[in-house]
Amino acid sequence: MTGSATDYDFWLLDLDGTLVDVEWSYVRETFDRVGERIGREFSDREARGLWYGLGADREAQIAALGIDREPFWAAFDEVEQPEERVDATTLYEDAAFVADIEEPVGLVTHCQPFLAEPVLERLDIADWFDAVVCCSDEVGWKPDPTPVERAMADLGVEGRGVLAGDGANDVGAAWNAGLDAIHVERHGPDSRGVCVLGNHRVRSFEELDIGPGLGVGLSAEAR
Repeated sequence: MTGSATDYDFWLLDLDGTLVDVEWSYVRETFDRVGERIGREFSDREARGLWYGLGADREAQIAALGIDREPFWAAFDEVEQPEERVDATTLYEDAAFVADIEEPVGLVTHCQPFLAEPVLERLDIADWFDAVVCCSDEVGWKPDPTPVERAMADLGVEGRGVLAGDGANDVGAAWNAGLDAIHVERHGPDSRGVCVLGNHRVRSFEELDIGPGLGVGLSAEAR
């Protein structure tokens, strides 16, 4: 663990699985639709692992399942509809801490703009973020540091920063960009199959210590 967590100059956060989540029925139906398009059924375990990036990263999981990457992601983008995604999405209660961060805040997400934008608007959290970067083949995908660096450039920040996310790719992107990483474990190592390390590890953002005029830090228990 590196230094104090009370003096970050800026914050970056992941979206899906970190600040918001979707109903399981939506995940199940999405993979049923994808399966129809690519001619392969997905078990609940496979669907959950790919949706949340549990275990190996998604690209490794796709390869291990013998699925061609491009048709899979093309089908995924085809079946997801903004209205359905928004209706199935809820905000984690502990995510409310983001509204109290006084430093610049950016969002770095694998969620595509046609989905991310309506989700942010419907949940009324768009104004939490001073910059939003959606990963893509052109921009890069976490743990590639490029989307993180783009968010930093959009924020116009330098100094000591942190990226908070629920996956190993978030931690990797933070470290590759020279930032601290907060891993929020929404599933537990048993479901994930591995224990994700980070500069700070929390089970909920409620473990963060937020005080008026003191910025946002981590409680001693979470350090």
